[in-house]
Amino acid sequence: MLSRKFRFHSRGGVRSTYQNGKTIRDPKISLVFAVNTRKKQRFAVVVSKKVLKSAVGRNRIRRRVYEAIRLEHPHIEQPYDCIFVVYNKEILKMPFKELRSLISSLLKEANII
Repeated sequence: MLSRKFRFHSRGGVRSTYQNGKTIRDPKISLVFAVNTRKKQRFAVVVSKKVLKSAVGRNRIRRRVYEAIRLEHPHIEQPYDCIFVVYNKEILKMPFKELRSLISSLLKEANII
C-alpha cells in the first residue's frame, strides 16, 4: 500500500485538483492530474457507491489501485497531484498485472512517467 505521506489529507487539495487539473479517461478508470507546488507527489483513489455498494469491495479496489501506484511511484520525478477515479467494478476481479499496466499507461499518457 502507498505510504500515507503520499496521499491527500484534506478535501481542499482534491477539490483544487479537480478544478485545475486535466483528465485522461479510460472505460474503467480515469486520471485527474495537476502539477503541485509541494516537493512530493500526492495520490487519491475515488470509488463511488454507484460502482460497488459494498464498502469491503470498494476498499479492496482502493487498496489494489494504491498498490499499483506504489509500484509505479519510483518512476515519477516531478511533484503531481493525481486522483484516480474508478468507474467499473471489474477492477476488483482484474488480474493485478493488467491493473498495473492500466495505471502505468494512464501515467505515461499524462507524461507523468
